[in-house]
Amino acid sequence: MLPSQALLPAVVFALAALRALASDTFLAAVYEHAVILPHPTQEPVPASDALALMNRNMDVLEGAIKEAAQQGAHIIVTPEDGIYGWRFTRESIYPYLEDIPDPAVNWIPCTDPSRFGPAPVQERLSCMARNNSIYVVANIGDKKPCDSSDPKCPRDGRYHYNTDVVFDTQGKLVARYHKYNLFLGETQFDYPKEPEAVTFETPFGKFGIFTCFDILFYEPAVVLVSKMQVDTVLFPTAWMNVLPFLTAIEFHSAWAMGMGVNVLAANTHNTSMEMTGSGIYAPAGARTYSYNMKTEDGHLLIAELDAHPRLSPASPPAVSWNSYALSVERFSQNGHEFTGIIFEDPFTFTELTKPGGNLTVCQKDLCCHLSYKMTEKRDDEVYVLGAFDGLHVFEGQYYLQVILWRGLFTLESLFTGRNLQLGGGKREDNDSLLCWSPSAPFVSNEKNTALMMLLLILLFHNQVLADGRLINRNTTSKPVLSVTLFGRWYEKD
Repeated sequence: MLPSQALLPAVVFALAALRALASDTFLAAVYEHAVILPHPTQEPVPASDALALMNRNMDVLEGAIKEAAQQGAHIIVTPEDGIYGWRFTRESIYPYLEDIPDPAVNWIPCTDPSRFGPAPVQERLSCMARNNSIYVVANIGDKKPCDSSDPKCPRDGRYHYNTDVVFDTQGKLVARYHKYNLFLGETQFDYPKEPEAVTFETPFGKFGIFTCFDILFYEPAVVLVSKMQVDTVLFPTAWMNVLPFLTAIEFHSAWAMGMGVNVLAANTHNTSMEMTGSGIYAPAGARTYSYNMKTEDGHLLIAELDAHPRLSPASPPAVSWNSYALSVERFSQNGHEFTGIIFEDPFTFTELTKPGGNLTVCQKDLCCHLSYKMTEKRDDEVYVLGAFDGLHVFEGQYYLQVILWRGLFTLESLFTGRNLQLGGGKREDNDSLLCWSPSAPFVSNEKNTALMMLLLILLFHNQVLADGRLINRNTTSKPVLSVTLFGRWYEKD
């Protein structure tokens, strides 16, 4: 017979599982955390100092976890770098790392903290999950020893991994993911030898997990969706917004739409580095999101999601992106084509000089047709349709297909890619946009390309037709900032 203290968590877990099983939905939470950063140093600090900093951040996270649990959330995602920040060298990050075992060991750090050596961070995270009967997702650092028999072993004799961990409602470690696509500057970490496709089952769906920059690559992001068939992606991130494309909310929401899964995106919050934008996204659109560049505090988001979005009647139908594109003839050019650099990418632009009409812009294999009508345009405004199809080199090398529509720019910003001025202008409700790549579908879930974007739109809403066109569904004109379509051609990488 179980003692009463051990029985209570078991009863709570059973009730929570029954509640989840009784419904096809669940409550998800993400927390955008303003991380308390360490003082920059080239040398390691004492382990006690490192733990003190991590506890300060975990104090904040624990408050968010308790609040989410009290509101009935089943799972909460916290950000990448959310426990210790990012100001590290390889040497200085070492005191912040712990040995994180394979979840197959069936370990609850909260009740058995010393089983794999000192693990105060894992113990505390485990207890947060257990004490609040909620799944907790966090990002920490893993260390693994190696020796000369391993030809890839670093000189210091250990691997460092940027790592996501998941603890279930009992505090058991149920998932561990080592980030495979490291962003520039993450020199304190090592690449795993092979990409990991990490999934775990819950009473409210099948989950997959990866970190930040991983979302731009076939492995693990597309693999989890297309091969592992996850229902929901957990996404700790430290996302720096990049206008006019790769902005957090628009991109992550679009990725959920294109892939047909839920995405729980928890961002770090640091306005000096343009880090903000967290949300809970479903295939039919964002359920809730937050973008805050004005204050430095964190923010908790909670929303209800379908446990199995592919089976939900609310999920949008598949779009036949090529059915209309193959029948369209290229519109005549207007003689106002020019080139410009945005974040090191050489775009081909054509200017919208007339009040309305049809335009085509092409670069290599990527073409885009625009039908438009403007109600007003000032003399100092420049509206363009631009295309880039090639190797992106700004923060790593990978192949992109990008269409930029109707951004309002200064000519200087177009050529420098810095301080882009977006805004203003009006348009009618009959605009439509169609893009495709003849050599490979511009957007699909196949290996060569993927719908990594869709409707990256600010200040107005569009509708995706079955033939792949985007049309404005507003009945009145509204100001437009920017529309960006963003695609990835994985086989070229």
